[in-house]
Amino acid sequence: MHKKGKIVILVLVLIIVFLFSFTLNAQAETEKQLSSGQTVYVSIYSNIYSGPKKVPHELASMLSIRNTDAKYSITILSADYYDSNGKKIESYIKNPVKLNPFASTHYYIKEYDKRGGSGANFIVKWSAKNKVNQPIIEGLMLGLGGKGVAFICPGQVITEH
Repeated sequence: MHKKGKIVILVLVLIIVFLFSFTLNAQAETEKQLSSGQTVYVSIYSNIYSGPKKVPHELASMLSIRNTDAKYSITILSADYYDSNGKKIESYIKNPVKLNPFASTHYYIKEYDKRGGSGANFIVKWSAKNKVNQPIIEGLMLGLGGKGVAFICPGQVITEH
C-alpha cells in the first residue's frame, strides 16, 4: 500500500474510532456533573508490545479535548506531555486556549516519536468562568503496522478546581 493510502486509512480509522467513542460516552453519561475546572490525567501510548519476544509496535497518538457545553466556553490552561518515568517532555500549550461551546482541539504525536514510551501521559488543566459540562478529554492511538490497532484512553479527573 502506498504511503498516501495509509494516511487516508489512518484518518478514516481515527474518525470512526472517535465517533464511536463519542456515542458511547454520550449514552453512558446519564447524570451530568458540572465543573468550573479540573486537572485530568490521560494515558498515551507511544508504543505497545506483543508476542513472547515483546515486539514493539509504534503508534501515532492524539490528545483530543472537546468542549461539551452548549452555552459557555472553557479555557485549556496546559497540556503537558510526560514520559513513562514521570518526566515532563513537552508543554503543548504556551498560552491558554479558549474553546467555544462545542469546539475542540487536539495535539498530535507522530508514530516515530518514542520519547514517551509505553507509559506516557498528558496532564491537562482547564477552567471555566461558569459551571459547565465536563469536556471530553481522550487519548487516541493508532498503528497501521501488521493488522493495525486503534484504541482510546478516556481522561481521568485527578483534581477538581
